[in-house]
Amino acid sequence: MNTTLIAAILFVCLVGVALLGRRVRRYLPESHLSADSKDAVKLAMGLVATMSALVLGLLVSSAKGAYDTERSEVIQMAAKIAFLDRVLGLYGPEATDARGAFREAIADAVRHIWPTERSRRAQLAPNEQVGDAFYVAIHRLSPKDDTQRALKTQAIALMTELGQLRLLLVAQSIPSISIPMLIILVSWLVVIFFGFSAVAPPNATTTLALIASAFSVACAIFLILELDQPFDGLIRITNAPMLNVLSRLAK
Repeated sequence: MNTTLIAAILFVCLVGVALLGRRVRRYLPESHLSADSKDAVKLAMGLVATMSALVLGLLVSSAKGAYDTERSEVIQMAAKIAFLDRVLGLYGPEATDARGAFREAIADAVRHIWPTERSRRAQLAPNEQVGDAFYVAIHRLSPKDDTQRALKTQAIALMTELGQLRLLLVAQSIPSISIPMLIILVSWLVVIFFGFSAVAPPNATTTLALIASAFSVACAIFLILELDQPFDGLIRITNAPMLNVLSRLAK
């Protein structure tokens, strides 16, 4: 989804609607432009504007909540990865192969979730072949004492939690923004800009005010759509926690 293009189209449409309302104003009878008529239109547009503001705030809150949730899960994954590597290190030289498979699995996940090419979409689905190799390497460990047995149990538990977090990211990749709600919001915005431009005095100040309002609304829609795809676009979740952990695994 090209969020920049969608926001630009919305901006152009709202400005076009405002200019259309300005043109329609010329053909309205004087009785329709009386003070009482303008007050009635402003009252109706104020009601629509209030509802639009509520829906816009709801969509921003929903998108921001989903973005923060997935960002928190990425941080949790980074912490669990560091802890799991520490557990394998404490296990001893016998876990060298498992640690190698673990580093390969994490590096593969980072490459797919955060591709270096911005044009490529993030691939949240785990690489089953790499994951299975690490899973097998963990289960092949043969504990020699109670300490290694406890460490292996903890490693399996952490491995399971990491797998669950990764699959949770995949499940949450479905857009959280309701398309019908977004369409209704855009329809209300069209009504608002048409109504206010039809009753506003035709001068440069009101025109600039309407254009600035259209730009602000388009930026809000852009923000909503960007936050709703946290691993793509311009406002994507940073890979800094994972890269930091990956650099530590390489030591």
